[in-house]
Amino acid sequence: MDRQQVLLICLQYSLRNNNQGEEEKRTDSEAQQQEEEEFITNWDEVVESFDDMGLKEGVLRGIYGHGFVKPSPIQQKGILPVIQGKDTIAQAQSGTGKTGCFTISILSIIDTASINTQALIVAPTRELAQQIAYVVQAIGEFIQVKVHACVGGTVVRDEIRILKQGVHVVVGTPGRVLDMMKKGFLKADHLRVFCLDEADEMLSRGFKTQIQDIFKYLPAEIQIALFSATMPIDILKLTKHFMRDPAKILVKNEDLTLEGIKQYYIPIEKEEWKIDILLDLYGNLDINQALIYCNTKKRVTELAELMKEKDFVVSAMHGEMDQLTRDMIMKEFRTGSTRVLITTDLMARGIDVQQVSLVINYELPQKKENYIHRIGRAGRYGRKGTAINFVSPNDARFIKEIQEHFSTQIEEMPQDLNELN
Repeated sequence: MDRQQVLLICLQYSLRNNNQGEEEKRTDSEAQQQEEEEFITNWDEVVESFDDMGLKEGVLRGIYGHGFVKPSPIQQKGILPVIQGKDTIAQAQSGTGKTGCFTISILSIIDTASINTQALIVAPTRELAQQIAYVVQAIGEFIQVKVHACVGGTVVRDEIRILKQGVHVVVGTPGRVLDMMKKGFLKADHLRVFCLDEADEMLSRGFKTQIQDIFKYLPAEIQIALFSATMPIDILKLTKHFMRDPAKILVKNEDLTLEGIKQYYIPIEKEEWKIDILLDLYGNLDINQALIYCNTKKRVTELAELMKEKDFVVSAMHGEMDQLTRDMIMKEFRTGSTRVLITTDLMARGIDVQQVSLVINYELPQKKENYIHRIGRAGRYGRKGTAINFVSPNDARFIKEIQEHFSTQIEEMPQDLNELN
């Protein structure tokens, strides 16, 4: 039985198992501890300079041209196993250079003298896929890499034309990638490496079926690389069935909270009080750029309209907007034309807007892992930032769980807002 068959069986079982509810989860603490001990870092080799990694000269030129000087800790550990051909699971804090890590690795693996598609990178959102494609293009400039962002919301015939002409690296979202594979325009015959960014999200219930279907088209011996800031134990258990003795670079939950991000909560007794508190914060804080998170499209839209009625300039974005609108809003936010963006978890993972200094969880995320991803938008590459959580009585237990899970401290918001600066 080859790896595709094993993965398909495993994903189908896991999907069924997840749907059976919390009551069937194992409670045996000793068994759980034993399982967790299987998933510890087994790759400790550190290379402190890009020059010592055996990279192609053209890739090195692209690295330094892109503004990298010294590899970040995840790059010091994570590049080498991938270019050595090992399946790899790499976890690191948000904003610490994971995209650069797998981009540099992949550009070192592929042969740009051949126009075949040799690397496939899949990410959960169009914005993240486009951001990754930009980085691949920039670092791969001097090896003449051809990269294509294969995402929904674009003209299909243009996509087909580009794929027919040939590209070395495809970066895409699961739906469009699968569609192009089914129709025979994205050919997997020469693929050498398959990379999942935000891997825990890609292997969770929302995307699992699509990833399962993509795997049907991949060569049996393809190298697999998984990258994310969070790697829950159930996802790590799943990887045992489709990865070959992977190099594992993992971070304990208690080490995940981002240094440099101050975390606060504001207890709010009634839901309708949230908007007044938000407006009061907005009027009194010196905000460079901020992200405000809600859990639903409806709440994003309602909050944006309320703030605009009060003459505050804000933008709003969610997954049901058409691609042209999403692109325009992202461009305005990246360039600083708009300072506040209200959004769903569409913007929780991977998106890099370095000017963001404040994250407000107007509603707490529905999954603990997304808390780390959300607040990580405010502390890219070690910058200082602030995260403020609106906590209703119903949220009190969950905010405590977040603190325990990540061994972090979320303090009550000070009365004097000057203490935040």
